[in-house]
Amino acid sequence: MNIIVSGKNVEVTDALRDYVERKVGRIERYFPNPLTAQVTLSTQRERHIVEVTVPVPADSLLLRAEEDSGDMYASVDAAVEKLERQIRKYKTRINRRARRLNARQLPLVGPDGEEEGDEEPRVVKTKRFSVKPMDTEEAILQMNLLGHDFFVFRDAATHQIHVVYRRKDGHYGLIEPLS
Repeated sequence: MNIIVSGKNVEVTDALRDYVERKVGRIERYFPNPLTAQVTLSTQRERHIVEVTVPVPADSLLLRAEEDSGDMYASVDAAVEKLERQIRKYKTRINRRARRLNARQLPLVGPDGEEEGDEEPRVVKTKRFSVKPMDTEEAILQMNLLGHDFFVFRDAATHQIHVVYRRKDGHYGLIEPLS
């Protein structure tokens, strides 16, 4: 597995690089083809942040995890655990689809060699609502008034559907569709 480790506001020591390569390298056992992982280590206000991105070209899948804590090593561990959960969920969905199609089932084997269960999340509620044209600031205000973490709206200028969301750092994000 090719692991690219970079640092922002932090020096990547040999010991830290070895630790990251060993931990992130664990996810390679879930895939038959070699992968490349991009790992970014950074610090902000005494928080140690680890971002891991692993594209899986054969499956058109992008695995991504971001974790932060007071210790860089703990952040690496948490990010790898999150990636492993994503992989298990993804492989469970493949297995379930294969069973539905009476096709050959792909075995889902966890890190301990045991076969894992397949609990797939499902849609339990559907909401329909009218999408009012507004600007981003008004959408953020509506989101905060409703107490939600995201809000879907139609941009008054472009008439396209956009989404604003609250980020972990307390700021807001905006998702715009590509035209």
